[in-house]
Amino acid sequence: MEDVQSGQPGVSLPIDRVGVKDIRLPIIVRHREKGRQHTVAKVDLSVDLPAHFKGTHMSRFVEALEGWAEELDYASFKKLLADIADRLEARSAHCRFVFPYFLRQVSPASKAGGLMDYKCQVEGELRDGKLIFTLGADVPVMTVCPCSKAISDEGAHSQRAVVRIRCRFDGFVWLEDIIEIAESAGSCRVYSLLKREDEKYVTEAAFANPCFVEDVVREAARGLAEHPQITWYRVEVESYESIHNHSAFACIESE
Repeated sequence: MEDVQSGQPGVSLPIDRVGVKDIRLPIIVRHREKGRQHTVAKVDLSVDLPAHFKGTHMSRFVEALEGWAEELDYASFKKLLADIADRLEARSAHCRFVFPYFLRQVSPASKAGGLMDYKCQVEGELRDGKLIFTLGADVPVMTVCPCSKAISDEGAHSQRAVVRIRCRFDGFVWLEDIIEIAESAGSCRVYSLLKREDEKYVTEAAFANPCFVEDVVREAARGLAEHPQITWYRVEVESYESIHNHSAFACIESE
């Protein structure tokens, strides 16, 4: 059958990335306490395309996933990208896995247990045999505005914020490490299950530790910089303001 994709394009320009998005795939990721956790990832796969090819072979991305192991780690991730680059005769291959990661929490006062999910991701590009591998997590926290607390006779406005961390490292970094760094940066952690005594504890703890979005991003950046394995990071904090019709945000990226 005719290979239309390998024909000459009407416009001879190279394409940086072409591929497939939003493939659902069951995977296994490492868990610090239990060893492994089963979850489901949303997967994006792409390669570069030279100017002399009309199109890429989309089916080969899915074929590569079919032949790939379900356990996600650095070695298996690099193997998948190498296979994609080989199948599609590409110089570079890119992949992103986005998945919920679950940790069991204990409420601060009642000690009730509950599962908390975090949006996590691994992303990487293999170019000329070299892999750039990035680990990430989006972590909700609570913030109380220091200005509002200082100028108000009663109370202060509080809201939920999200700490988005992306990092690269030497050796190995647990997802739990970056989640803990993010949670410690806000006014207080966010919990999945709170009884009345827990609500009292969380409210009082947050109001005792008011912080701007700038404070949160600086604290998270400090924690990432002090981690012995992390070599590069980018952290963004977005605060979903409760008294404004907009969000506030701040971002720090290491050199």
